[in-house]
Amino acid sequence: MLRRAHLMDERPGQAIFLSLGCHRGSASFTDGNRCVDAAEACTADERCQQLRSEYVARCLGRAAPGGRPGLGDCVRSRCRRALRRFFARGPPALTHALLFCGCEGPACAERRRQTFAPACAFSGQGSVPPSCLEPLERCERSRLCRPRLLAFQASCAPAPGSRARCPEEGGPRCLRAYAGLVGTVVTPNYLDNVSARVAPWCGCEASGNRREECEAFRKLFTRNPCLDGAIQAFDSLQPSVLQDQTAGCCFLRVSWLYALAALALQALL
Repeated sequence: MLRRAHLMDERPGQAIFLSLGCHRGSASFTDGNRCVDAAEACTADERCQQLRSEYVARCLGRAAPGGRPGLGDCVRSRCRRALRRFFARGPPALTHALLFCGCEGPACAERRRQTFAPACAFSGQGSVPPSCLEPLERCERSRLCRPRLLAFQASCAPAPGSRARCPEEGGPRCLRAYAGLVGTVVTPNYLDNVSARVAPWCGCEASGNRREECEAFRKLFTRNPCLDGAIQAFDSLQPSVLQDQTAGCCFLRVSWLYALAALALQALL
């Protein structure tokens, strides 16, 4: 009986809850770096962390020219496949928090820009990006990319002739469609660490007489009030989203651990 009382006084579930990295009420949620908060929440979730570790392993290094990796190079196709798996199979609240975390300073913004391995998955060789017509045409010929781009256009594009009229209640759908492009030939990313501007790795300087077509595609990312509004709306909800997701994850683990503790106590009786 004394042994049983000792075990109950230790409150094993409570101790485990505090040690799991469940961030509700922690200092991290108030320090202003929401990208760190998002990374910690993903780490605390087994599924999210597994998929994240997979794409990090596949995306180490810089994309090899010609698709033939050498020492320190990555295979871009494998990296992008792992990124698609991350967004397709990971908890959306956590994967989107990593992708759309709001930043108030360059350190946070640079972390956000580097989150999805731009050296392998995003940018090409050299400092000058290709014409946007090149990845656009590759995407339109791809059975994987084309439907994702069409979904993005349908979910995030303003109504014709209007800069402000966006699909009704379309914010979450727009973010899902944008995330669906990560890991395709038109993979978008943040362009710098001083703004929240996003675009694929391409430009329109070398587009010749098709420059208008090129600019129309690029503006789907750089001058899209519906996409900007959806990201801002998610950012305003991010702290509560992360806290709810992390608390739910920890609750399930603690419930399971309480069950184990109860079985152990019964064995001692």
